[in-house]
Amino acid sequence: MAKFDMTGKARVLAASALLAIVLSACGQTTNWLKGRSGSDSDQPDIVGAPEIDRYISEMAQIAGGDPAAQAEIYADAAAAAELTPSASTNLRFGLVLSIPGHSESNPELAQSILRDVLAQTMLLTPAEVSLAIIHLNYVEREIVANFETNRLRASTSRAAQSQEQA
Repeated sequence: MAKFDMTGKARVLAASALLAIVLSACGQTTNWLKGRSGSDSDQPDIVGAPEIDRYISEMAQIAGGDPAAQAEIYADAAAAAELTPSASTNLRFGLVLSIPGHSESNPELAQSILRDVLAQTMLLTPAEVSLAIIHLNYVEREIVANFETNRLRASTSRAAQSQEQA
């Protein structure tokens, strides 16, 4: 069997290295247990970019059905997009237009705005980009569904008229 004979300096060095490793692991484990990410560089800081919670709370208010709140949010988003156009204000306006169920809902305009916003992804946070992609996909599907609905209604109307004439 090999016998390891460590000198005093080697023991201190080994103990220090072991202590550093243990303390580092404890710090990482504590962050992991508390749900913190290892690095904050995943989400770049974009000056003036609103938190994603703001977008979601406004969309919930619009979907909630209160006409006064819907009109206020629409007017504020439209004014912000017109007076201070930026990727974030245009995203907000596009999201407002994309939510169905209020008088200012406009899927075609929302599609156009969201496409323009996605051409400027460097000016958005990753969460904003994801939100824009999700709503653009939703709006595109809504436009196709509306087109198909109108086509089927027209076809049904023509069939009903031809039956009446016969």
